[in-house]
Amino acid sequence: MSNNVIQSIEQNKLVRKGKRGILRIVFGRTMVILVLLALQFVLMFMGLYHLFQYLPLLFGGVVTFTGVMLLYVLNTRDNPSVKLSWCIVISILPVFGALLYFFVRFDLGHRVVRRMVEKTVRESAAFLPAQPELLTEASAEDKNLGNLAHYLKENGNFSVYTNTRVTYFPLGERKFEEMCRQLEQAEKFIFMEYFSIGPGYMWDTLLDILSRKAAQGVEVRVMYDGMCAVANLPYNYPQALKMLGIQSKMFSPVRPMVSTHYNNRDHRKILVIDGRVAFTGGVNLEDRYINRETVYGHWKDTAVMLEGDAAQGFTMLFLQMWNYDEKEPVYVPYLALPQPPVPAPGYVIPYGDTPTDDEHVGEMVYLNILNQAKDYVYIMTPYLILDNEMVTALQFAARRGVDVRLILPHIPDKKYAFALARSHYAELIGAGVRIYEYTPGFVHAKVFLSDDLQAVVGTINLDYRSLYLHFECAAYLYGVPALADIRRDFQQTLEKSQCITMEDVKKLPFFTKLSGKLLKVIAPLM
Repeated sequence: MSNNVIQSIEQNKLVRKGKRGILRIVFGRTMVILVLLALQFVLMFMGLYHLFQYLPLLFGGVVTFTGVMLLYVLNTRDNPSVKLSWCIVISILPVFGALLYFFVRFDLGHRVVRRMVEKTVRESAAFLPAQPELLTEASAEDKNLGNLAHYLKENGNFSVYTNTRVTYFPLGERKFEEMCRQLEQAEKFIFMEYFSIGPGYMWDTLLDILSRKAAQGVEVRVMYDGMCAVANLPYNYPQALKMLGIQSKMFSPVRPMVSTHYNNRDHRKILVIDGRVAFTGGVNLEDRYINRETVYGHWKDTAVMLEGDAAQGFTMLFLQMWNYDEKEPVYVPYLALPQPPVPAPGYVIPYGDTPTDDEHVGEMVYLNILNQAKDYVYIMTPYLILDNEMVTALQFAARRGVDVRLILPHIPDKKYAFALARSHYAELIGAGVRIYEYTPGFVHAKVFLSDDLQAVVGTINLDYRSLYLHFECAAYLYGVPALADIRRDFQQTLEKSQCITMEDVKKLPFFTKLSGKLLKVIAPLM
């Protein structure tokens, strides 16, 4: 690596915090919301001043307009919680609410991207095997497993795999160490797709390996979400990586004013090496994820490594996103690489979720686990911003005797999200759900474990963004030995966590309770 390139990379990494704050306002909905609110009040005062004599007519027009808007919203195919939130906003502020609704609905910043991704996902379906034998085998093993495998195949073309060894990492540090070891062994290709990349020890270490591998002839591709250009990396960072021999893309770069930039982000975390090994989980490529940087106390995160056939599923997930803007997308050379057999018990289903369709795969898998559980469901999640379906499923599982436990952060990264999470505590604890807060710091893990039989480790949070708006991914695990490691980690994390009781909920600060209740009204829109 030349000194000029190193100097260029290092200079590009220096992003000032003040600049980040300004960019977050300019790029996206914050500025649009301010403009629309100003327009609401300007029109209101102009109407009162110039059209006072026509006030009854004006009032009637506003009422009629609001009624029409409410009928329109209520007849969309959105989640009922989302509809309710929009109806409240539009009823209180008709002009602002209606304009904001159509701004978000039309999704100016992502509409074209969504269509392109949807087309790529549809066209790529032909490149994975139908696997009727494996589906039959899975169904014979467990009818519930077979039904879920059928659902994922029919509603996303996600294949079920055997012959896959699963390694569970209870901390980001452990995943990082293994990532480095596996990257050093790469011979053919390295595919990386991450929501967030940030300058620091972790990314510098990985970048050194990637640049050396590229120099050795390994094909290296790095894809990250466009929000990084606002928060962490310079806009021209892909060009800087190209100078190192690394192919790179930003997914859906944010645009000033016209971008609903919080929607439809690529929240996935995928690393695939030579089609033989794949990683996923909650760990992004920033120092806080491996506790090199402490901002919210100890950062608790998790990940899995898949060695064997199931790595192919994550190769496909990566290629679908990478190829969305390619004129001649290529799949076969990466999916058809011969791999040594990895005999291992159990079944693995790599799957993704996209906002380009009306199928909420991530939520459906979680609901299936809750509804099928017999003994217990253990959950780790950083956020708890729930719709009625998820609240009902958690309550029903607990009420029919299933041991339902959730571990959430004690030190929040977003105070509004923390207040929203705590607004659900009373209704869940009252139904028998046990809630714990991880006292050393922040839980970023996204884990479901049930009955020592099945688990999910991936990127999907229990909030509206993950379940409805973002591109996500996860690994569904059935009957694999690593389930014992997941349970052990949950129990050890539980020992470091505080059990929240009804008395604790009653003692929450008044402002926390009030803000949680108020934010709950518009939670689906946040």
